[in-house]
Amino acid sequence: MPRVEFQNIAKQYGRVTVLDELNLDVDDGEFLVLLGPSGCGKTTLLNLLAGLVETTAGKILIDGRDVTDLDPKDRGLAMVFQSYALYPTKTVRGNLQFGLSSQKLDRTEIARRVDWAAKLLQIETLLDRKPSQLSGGQRQRVAIGRALVKNVGVFLFDEPLSNLDAKLRTEMRLEIKRLHDELKHTIVYVTHDQIEAMTMATRIAVMDGGVIQQVGTPDEIYEQPANLFVAQFIGSPSMNVLSARVESDGGKPVAILDGFETRIDLSGHATGDALAPGTAIVVGLRPEHGEIGAADRPAQIELPLLYAEKTGGDATLFLKTSGRPFAVRIDPAAAGGVRAGEAVQVGYAAEKFNLFDARTGRRI
Repeated sequence: MPRVEFQNIAKQYGRVTVLDELNLDVDDGEFLVLLGPSGCGKTTLLNLLAGLVETTAGKILIDGRDVTDLDPKDRGLAMVFQSYALYPTKTVRGNLQFGLSSQKLDRTEIARRVDWAAKLLQIETLLDRKPSQLSGGQRQRVAIGRALVKNVGVFLFDEPLSNLDAKLRTEMRLEIKRLHDELKHTIVYVTHDQIEAMTMATRIAVMDGGVIQQVGTPDEIYEQPANLFVAQFIGSPSMNVLSARVESDGGKPVAILDGFETRIDLSGHATGDALAPGTAIVVGLRPEHGEIGAADRPAQIELPLLYAEKTGGDATLFLKTSGRPFAVRIDPAAAGGVRAGEAVQVGYAAEKFNLFDARTGRRI
């Protein structure tokens, strides 16, 4: 499957810079997700790759071929849009085969491709229906099928699940992942939903302000965020972040949390000994890494319970601070044992600390 390369890509609208000197490679057969909040530039980057928008500067290569100035039809791509973009007057079969005639294929080959895609997506019984007779999930399958029949190497998805309800989103995530595992096509997928990114991607490119903040596997992005933006964007509830300063306690580095009478021993952290006294840092702690009542851990946080949130098989305690509540994920069976206002002690192992430079926001 083709490799995609973005080289020094810039996109401006007048004086507004949407993408700035962006470099990114998408490997053969990779499922790369462009993830970020609204306005971060991810859809613009996808549209540049598709040829729907012109670049201001830089090059786009597909399988080593410069496609920067080529028409969309000449790039060897297929795109699945957020809005499905089906032709309402055509049947499912008509939608699937539309556009194949321009490739000068004979009727037998067109029928073979349509039947193959319909079987793969389990929509064989829907071929004679119109889009108005389909559910949201069925329409999305047709939109994906219309891309599949083009038999190209690179597929682009622009937030394809955002119009579906929660149950259908889960089903379609599994469907798209299954298709990738089976067909091994190169996929570039845009979303603002971290669950989609974490469950489907082989790699994630997190974007903000037109800049790629970090590229890595889902585990790398989650466990070793490159900066505070990534740390707080990934995870639900998001990572707890606490301002602190480094001091020396008997030769050992400790973090003194601002607004707390709490000292966190940093000597067991991989970079703790390299921090000079007086350094301003931010300590990041994931909600699920806390252990209630674990008094032997090097990081101890004690705060009153604000409220508990149970969601069936999961539960989260929200502890009161002067700013955003401090989240701790626990076994739901234990959630009823703590009342609002009662102090909750939470311990964290040294390897679970995330330390960031308070000035730059970068991971230490």
